[in-house]
Amino acid sequence: MANYPQLDNASGVWNLREVYDAVMGGYWPNYNAIAVFNHGRSGGALIEKITMSTTGNATVFGDATLSKVYIGNNGIGSFTRGLFAGGSPGGSVDTIDYITFSTDGNAADFGNLTQARGTAGSGSNSVRGITGGGQNPSRVNTIDYVTIASIGNSTDFGDITSARNEIAPMFSPTRGCFAGGRTPSVLNIIDFVQIATTGNAVDFGDLSAATSTAGGTASSVRGVVAGGFNPSLTSVAQFITMASQGNGTDFGNLSVARQTVTGTGNSVKGVFAGGEAPALSNVIDQLVITTGGTGTDFGDLVRADDYMASTSNSHGGLNDGYQGTRPLPFNEAGGDLCINMGGDRDSGDDTYVGFFKISSSGNEQDFGDTTNKALSAGSLGNKTRAVQGGGYNPSNTNVIQYYTFATKGNSADFGDRTNSVQQVAGASNNTRGLFMGGETVNVVDYISISTLGNAADFGDLSASKAGGAGIENNTRAIIGGGYTPSRINVIEYFTISTTGDATDFGDLSAVRSQEGSVNSSTRAVFGGGSDGPAVVNIIEYITTATTGNATDFGDLTSARSTMKRGGTNSVTGVFNGGLTPSATNIMDFITIGSTGNASDFGDLISPTSQSGGSQSNGHGGLVG
Repeated sequence: MANYPQLDNASGVWNLREVYDAVMGGYWPNYNAIAVFNHGRSGGALIEKITMSTTGNATVFGDATLSKVYIGNNGIGSFTRGLFAGGSPGGSVDTIDYITFSTDGNAADFGNLTQARGTAGSGSNSVRGITGGGQNPSRVNTIDYVTIASIGNSTDFGDITSARNEIAPMFSPTRGCFAGGRTPSVLNIIDFVQIATTGNAVDFGDLSAATSTAGGTASSVRGVVAGGFNPSLTSVAQFITMASQGNGTDFGNLSVARQTVTGTGNSVKGVFAGGEAPALSNVIDQLVITTGGTGTDFGDLVRADDYMASTSNSHGGLNDGYQGTRPLPFNEAGGDLCINMGGDRDSGDDTYVGFFKISSSGNEQDFGDTTNKALSAGSLGNKTRAVQGGGYNPSNTNVIQYYTFATKGNSADFGDRTNSVQQVAGASNNTRGLFMGGETVNVVDYISISTLGNAADFGDLSASKAGGAGIENNTRAIIGGGYTPSRINVIEYFTISTTGDATDFGDLSAVRSQEGSVNSSTRAVFGGGSDGPAVVNIIEYITTATTGNATDFGDLTSARSTMKRGGTNSVTGVFNGGLTPSATNIMDFITIGSTGNASDFGDLISPTSQSGGSQSNGHGGLVG
């Protein structure tokens, strides 16, 4: 195994590619990590989620394949998948469900345990998921395992040291520990297995007090057990050092004493959710794994419950860094993340900012909020920042705001534009971004993307125009179409490194405005828009290094306008939302290097028009 720093100890010497993989892959501390909770006694089939890097209440993720109670404490999680094994909707079941962390939705069938049972203990590293103990109806000592990346039934691993249920599991990248439980006597046993091999568990040590129905979590270094029953409800938290053997040590307390609690974490913080105190609880506590202390409030579950299972895509078993055992999360042409920066949403939440991974079809997810609602703004960005300038809120604004791709959250102030207009077009390479035109102006201004501050004058368009589509390669900023107030088919360009006025590039096949745009380093593609009386589904392209008229590419899945920029990783382009003439949540995609019609990608969180702009960290202006 390569000697990478662990997620919970991100020190040491990393080369830039390793840091990039870690940040963008989601296993750098606190980046883009979620935890999911599969409900137990009262929640039916409900699955909830929280975002680990923040605090706040849980939201609905989807539903399990069937309603279960007494699910195995904790769950199995890789960087991409979460698994929940066993349970009891009456009699015990052997069902294993799985979800994909990046896409909210219902669970699907993974396979079956070797033996039906509930209240087992489960955990994993990035490759194997292990389930130990449980009850059906008598207590068992069975351990079985699955390979997380391959759907199928579990295989016998060995046995835990005593048949028991209500176990608190803790997993590092190499070891899985099973703590406490009931035989029916409450136990202080801790035993462990080596995840990469098969065989029986061996003695690790003892808890400081016998405990059942506790929650467990771990970093790569420490395992933590909290709450439970002994012989009454307890709030006590204790820890072990995963790489050695020994007894549990006092660590702190949960905010509320409770049993049948579930635990997970992101290797920096551990979260403990739900339980019985003695009424069903909706409390989510957080503890810092390296320091302990008294748990603090994280937020609340959607529904109070106990006997849940939970897992995350950044728990302590996943801290083995990038080993070449999974695909690179981003293609070599650049980044793979697109941020949708507000817009006129049918949900009424015009400040909502979403994101999606371009190489994997799926629905939009929550990124944060815009602090200055800006509809019909211009958008641009480099590999680290997405920037939004101008727009209206509810009157025209000159505000420029930005988001950092590597850190989900709200917008921050960048500076001011030289004017206050809407229907702006944006384009950029990795150093400089241009805001082009807007209602009643031909003004173009620019910013240095890495340096906060106000925009400066760059030059002029050939005429005042609004609603044009901005796009680029590494050297040229391009604007196509728009209205003056009549709709036009003009395409013109600027050389990004040199201030000055626009130069003619060629023409679109027809007059239109408010179209969407995506690009690679060599090709810019325009999709949809309005030709005046109607919205259109036209897709056409230009070769950005030369000049000339646009060429037919294919058709969108539906005619629409007001899309603005789309998301691109220089291979795939995604067009978002728009008016059809009503607002839509459609996301469709093309392969930029070929021609053909668009295909379904997924859905926006709600129908959206008058986009505040989208921006990706792998667009064609960042390559070359």
